[in-house]
Amino acid sequence: MYKIRDYKIESKKIHKIHKIISTILYIIIIPILIINFTLIIKSFITPDKIADFLGYKNFIIVSKSMEPTIMVGDAIFSKEVSESELRINDIISFHDGEDINTHRIIGITEENGVRLYQTKGDNNKREDKEKVSYSKIEGKYQFKISHFGVIVSVLQSKIVLFILVLIVVLDMYFNHRLRIKMQERRKKRKEYEEAQS
Repeated sequence: MYKIRDYKIESKKIHKIHKIISTILYIIIIPILIINFTLIIKSFITPDKIADFLGYKNFIIVSKSMEPTIMVGDAIFSKEVSESELRINDIISFHDGEDINTHRIIGITEENGVRLYQTKGDNNKREDKEKVSYSKIEGKYQFKISHFGVIVSVLQSKIVLFILVLIVVLDMYFNHRLRIKMQERRKKRKEYEEAQS
């Protein structure tokens, strides 16, 4: 026997559970997608620069040179600042050949009208061999998320990006199918109620 009350309770439960799951998914996934797509677009527009999101550039620490201030595996966030804002004791992320280093400014000099920054890792015995010009600086260190480097790397990978897009598309499809089924059930319920009256 078709029980209207049971159907209503079951339908409401399924709908509520799905709504909660969808909300959680979108709260987590949508910001990740927005950040990733912004970084991808910016890297295409300016391939010679490190892409940023709202001015922040993310780097994963792979050496012990800044321990204990910054540890291996930390995700750090640097922001581009004007040259006049840089001071001794600031931590900066800068180009060192093909690599990006994040070290502390220990001295500032001027040579031929160009301001140069002497840098050193907190855990290094000696300062860096070459001084850094402002043009090589990607940003001033703002904050870190401890031991979050691996997670950030994974979230920025193209495979994960594809999976996240797929999850959103499948969830949207499931929502659409659920709405159609609910409409069909309402129609059947209405027909049943009319037949009983």
